[in-house]
Amino acid sequence: MSAELLINVTPSESRVALIENGILQEIHVERHTKRGIVGNIYRGKVSRVLPGMQAAFVDIGFEKAAFLHASDIVIHDEIVGEVSTSDITKKDIRELVRDGQDIVVQVVKDPIGTKGARLTTDITIPSRYLVFMPSVTHVGVSQRIEDEQERERLKNLVEGFCDENGGFILRTAAEGVSEVELSQDAEFLRRLWSKIQQRMKRKKSHVLYEDLPLARRVLRDFVGTEIDRVRIDSKLSFQELQSFTEEYVPELSKKLEYYKGERPIFDLYDVENETQRALERRVDLKSGGYLIIDQTEAMTTIDINTGAFVGHRNLEETIFNTNIEATQAIARQLRLRNLGGMILIDFIDMVEPDHKRRVLHSLEVATSKDRAKSNIHGFTALGLIEMTRKRTRESLEHVLCGECPACKGRGSVKTVETTCFEIMREIVRVNRAYDADKFVVYASPAVAAALLGEESHMLAELEVFVSRQISVQEEPLYNQDKFDVVMM
Repeated sequence: MSAELLINVTPSESRVALIENGILQEIHVERHTKRGIVGNIYRGKVSRVLPGMQAAFVDIGFEKAAFLHASDIVIHDEIVGEVSTSDITKKDIRELVRDGQDIVVQVVKDPIGTKGARLTTDITIPSRYLVFMPSVTHVGVSQRIEDEQERERLKNLVEGFCDENGGFILRTAAEGVSEVELSQDAEFLRRLWSKIQQRMKRKKSHVLYEDLPLARRVLRDFVGTEIDRVRIDSKLSFQELQSFTEEYVPELSKKLEYYKGERPIFDLYDVENETQRALERRVDLKSGGYLIIDQTEAMTTIDINTGAFVGHRNLEETIFNTNIEATQAIARQLRLRNLGGMILIDFIDMVEPDHKRRVLHSLEVATSKDRAKSNIHGFTALGLIEMTRKRTRESLEHVLCGECPACKGRGSVKTVETTCFEIMREIVRVNRAYDADKFVVYASPAVAAALLGEESHMLAELEVFVSRQISVQEEPLYNQDKFDVVMM
């Protein structure tokens, strides 16, 4: 299987696309003014303890207080005082934290919808091969390293790096790695933890540690994945990633390429159109069937329909073939849309138990390629499949779209910011394809106001880049995500 990463960088956002066998499988978007906070470490203050929920709300400097459950509290002296770690799960939340208490926490889930960030006091700091854990003194090994001899070899090597100040987990990428490389990784993580401890004592800033920006974080997390090449369309970002990979991910250094093509990098594999389709409810299958995907705050529901597919033998065989095809599409859509939490799948009703078993097995195989952990719980009494997928960051729809002012949350439209970025990209695309003297952008009042106001610096930079005048015309009848770029 061939795989490559496409990295598109602009002054305002970074986007990373994972392409496998010429098909978009994952898309990651990070606005530089709205970076995710998963992995960040903060000094917070307990604002409210809720005994009935066995949880506490913690102020870490954001508008919404973050959520800390009692089961996510691992106590050691440097974090929340001298409390024993024995029988921690049996303790009441009031015995673990108190109102007004300072506490060091790490974000494990971004704020999603109306919910604040999810926190833990079990600090983990990842690097290329290891994850440092100050709260333990032992060694763990990734379950994906299956060779028992290799697991034992790695464990014996890393046990020498553990002491009373912390232990390590060996990542999948550590398989076959030498002692020298593991030692360098361990030393780097200890230095980093030492700096974080120094910041703990200063009591000035909420932020003690921030995770890597999107492009570097993706490269770090994709170590061990079979990537053929990584293409970046920004010269500055390419040079930064070269330095980063040479120091931390040397096996990817030779795979980096600076993309100089005339076409936008995301046009190479139709990424822009695939991203648009990933925001739609309906997903068409090649056979003529289709999926309907509805994302709510509580869960995601997926409904499968035969549609125009009538089959060739009988109804049961038609239903079975549609369901088998749907399992592949569902696995891809979960990754592409970054759907997490509870997922309920309504396959077309099957009579034969063997068909149900084979559909369930097909779904398990399809989701096994996903880097995010999934748990499939089988068919319910109503014939639905219940599953969960680990959710840490917001879904693609939540990143790119906002609440529709017309339907008050019953549907969604692209945000003003997203439409502005699309307009910028469309101007660049048209400018490369045609010879125009100037451009006129017709957009909704909200988008036009943004282009002439808070995004005016982007428009000015784009005028310099394309060497053409760009004017904006307000069109009151246009919806928020509708626009036209006209050449003059």
